[in-house]
This record gives sequence, structure tokens and C-alpha cells, in this order.
Amino acid sequence: MDTGNWADIWTVLSLSLKVAGWATAITLVFGVALGWLLARKRFPGRELLDTLCTLPMVLPPTVLGYYLLVLIGSRGPIGAWLDEHFGINLIFTWQGAVLAAAIVTFPLVFKPARAAFEAVESQYEQAARVLGISEWALFLRVTLPLAWRGIMAGLLLAFARALGEFGATLMIAGNIPGQTQTLSIAVYEAVQAGRDDVANILALITSLVCIAVLLSATRLMPGRVANQ
Repeated sequence: MDTGNWADIWTVLSLSLKVAGWATAITLVFGVALGWLLARKRFPGRELLDTLCTLPMVLPPTVLGYYLLVLIGSRGPIGAWLDEHFGINLIFTWQGAVLAAAIVTFPLVFKPARAAFEAVESQYEQAARVLGISEWALFLRVTLPLAWRGIMAGLLLAFARALGEFGATLMIAGNIPGQTQTLSIAVYEAVQAGRDDVANILALITSLVCIAVLLSATRLMPGRVANQ
């Protein structure tokens, strides 16, 4: 493989890591917040909200991509509003790829976060309230540390999934080399073009990164070392 191909591969890898990193950060904020809300609060429509948050896990990525196009496209309600007020266009941009990956991977953070918060014994939180700790401090100092094991596992899985996201990303961000072409899209293009050497290397890189992330998920779980 010539040096030009290696430069292209590095560009694709760095862009994919950037997209996956930002997508994981977004799912961390919203996944943990909604996971805590549904684990701790009771309100009308709670199970419907849970269903909607889980929906990206079962819907085909292309369907999610279509919904995103309808919403954030130039004629969509959100897309037209962003363009009119802020001059922001997410279609065919790496930011659009981030949004697509975040939507697809959201349940991988939300579901473990909710389960982790539900597993936290309420007596610990009640004892902290008796000591006069504020609700925000209670969350940061008691609830979150006790639930962090499940949240971290979900985050690493979401990162690995975002790294390989294809369908929704292709529909929203397209396939622009150096701008929106991620690893999975580059593999697809290489296969279509008959460039098996490039496809093999890209597939191997994707697999190795995902394996490293999954191994990290195992190693970073609290209590893992103690149980070995």
C-alpha cells in the first residue's frame, strides 16, 4: 500500500475517533440524566418515555437516518430553525455524523444507567439526606459513584458502536472523504471499488479498536481486579 493510502486511512481513523468521542460525550450527558429520571421519579408517560429512549436500539439505522433527515434537513422543523436563527446546517457535516451516532448509541448508555441507578440501595441516599446533603451533592457523592460501574460499561459499548455506525451516518453526513467518511463507510467504499487491501486494513483497524474498548470495559469495572 502506498503512502497516500496510509494518509487516507489515518484521516478516516482520526475522524471516526472524533465522531465516536463526541457522540459518546453527548450520550453520557443525556443518557445518565434520563436514566436517573426514570429510575428515581414516577410521572405519567414514564414507560412511554422509556420506550422512546430505547427505540433506537431496535429501529434500523436507515430508518433513524430518515427520521433525522426529516427533522434536521433544510426543510425540517429543527433544521430550518437552526439555519434561520444560527446559520447551522448539520447535513453532510461531521457534526451531523456525531448526531446520528449519538442517536443510534443512546440506548446503550441510557439502559445500563437506569438499571445502575435502580440498583443503588435507597438507604444510602436517605442516610445522606438525614445528614443534610443537598440533592445535587447527593447525586455526585453518593448515587453516581455507586452506579458508575454500569454507566462506564454502557459508555464503552456506546463508543465502540459509534465507531462502527454506518446506516444513519451515511444518510445524514454522506460520504465525503476527509470530512464525513468514517471507518465503516470507508470499508464499504473500498469493497465497492474492489480495493480489498484497503478494506482489509480498515476492517482490521476497526476490529482491533473495538476489541481494545471491550477489554477496557472489563478492566475498568470496579471490583474486577478484586474478583480475579
